[in-house]
Amino acid sequence: MAISLQKRQKVDLTKGNPGLSKLIVGLGWDINKYDGGADFDLDAAAFLLGENGKVPADSDFIFYGNLKHTSGCVEHTSDNLTGEGDGDDEVIKVDLSKVPANINKMDFTVTIYEAEKRAQNFGQVSNAYIRVVDEASGTELIRYDLGEDFSVETAVVIGEMYRNNGEWKFNAIGSGFSGGLDALCRNFGVNV
Repeated sequence: MAISLQKRQKVDLTKGNPGLSKLIVGLGWDINKYDGGADFDLDAAAFLLGENGKVPADSDFIFYGNLKHTSGCVEHTSDNLTGEGDGDDEVIKVDLSKVPANINKMDFTVTIYEAEKRAQNFGQVSNAYIRVVDEASGTELIRYDLGEDFSVETAVVIGEMYRNNGEWKFNAIGSGFSGGLDALCRNFGVNV
């Protein structure tokens, strides 16, 4: 049975699941009734962060343009251009056993591609969620449903995995940004 989280709620990932290593982070969403003439393309990404909350290198930003971390610890499996269909719209695989020692936290985000140009924002998105699945068993461990509390934001930090006393934990963030992917990159220290 998955633990359903509320905003800002934290939960242990590895403490109660010894040997847990390979995870699937699934992100999904639906688009509200919308007739703006352009497709709605949401993009999941992962920022691998050091102690200072910034990426140690630009290559620690995993997204549709950089699908796999050099260590193999994080891999973005594909870019879904429409979000149509049931289930996860985009998937990021994580192997906790391969996370480099200088990475303390991984933030998972969703942005709207060309949001300003297409006059789109998260007020037009519903049923957004992040879930963490044990890849070996297929068991959903954690789920965080974002809710409908966004309006003009074009990027959202949905959740993060972080190290704490040798264990990994998950924090449901749900924090919106205006400025899309650029704003997130600047926030996490990626050179844009």
